[in-house]
Amino acid sequence: MDPLQEQHAAWLARTFGRTDYLPVTRDDAAALARAGEMIDKYKGTHLFKEGQESNAAYLVYSGEVELYRTSNGSKSLITRLGAGAVVGDIAMFRQQPYLSSARAVTHARVLRLDRDVLLPLLMTKPVLAMRWLVAGLGQLEATQRSLLRLMNRTVREQVADLLLSQQDRYGEVRLSQAAIAELLGASRQSVNEAIGVLKHHGAVETGYRRITVLDADSVRHISTCETCKTEGKDSGSNQREHALSHG
Repeated sequence: MDPLQEQHAAWLARTFGRTDYLPVTRDDAAALARAGEMIDKYKGTHLFKEGQESNAAYLVYSGEVELYRTSNGSKSLITRLGAGAVVGDIAMFRQQPYLSSARAVTHARVLRLDRDVLLPLLMTKPVLAMRWLVAGLGQLEATQRSLLRLMNRTVREQVADLLLSQQDRYGEVRLSQAAIAELLGASRQSVNEAIGVLKHHGAVETGYRRITVLDADSVRHISTCETCKTEGKDSGSNQREHALSHG
């Protein structure tokens, strides 16, 4: 195995699925790395499109990929996924056309795994098969949590939950307000208003295609605070005190 494949195998061993669930041996990780082809997808290019024959699954190595569906010419964003995510495998396993389209939001590197190669490999590698199952169930659980967050919630509460769930360790959420509106199925105006309330009270700050969570507790409390909707004339320090007072 060449050095690049070894690097990919090491990444798979520490990233794919729940790494605390079952250890992946070096041989298993190497077999999975050899079974796939690492490809680059530039921003805006597709891994696959809705309705196409599902002959491969993809592991996101780096970058970000969005899943979306189209109806009557209108695009509906389903989710955005980063490193370690699996896309296209459900349709591939069921031998049905892809149910959605997958497109690179940023430059993305993905490991393409053809069905004719992957299925025989998983049948002979039970640990890999179990880790694949766990990875898929984890993504399904995340989707279910997202649906539950949308039920009987105001747009402001939905925005707050999304920001908290999507922030990285530095508090950054790399989504534009338009993308957030698509993910929530809400109007851009209502999303802008919700973020404006959070920003006004010093809980978040905004930049180009990103939002930074400055205080997660404040985001949670302001999301359900009726008073915060209309207060907008305090000084900066008073705004911050008001947001924190809900703790």
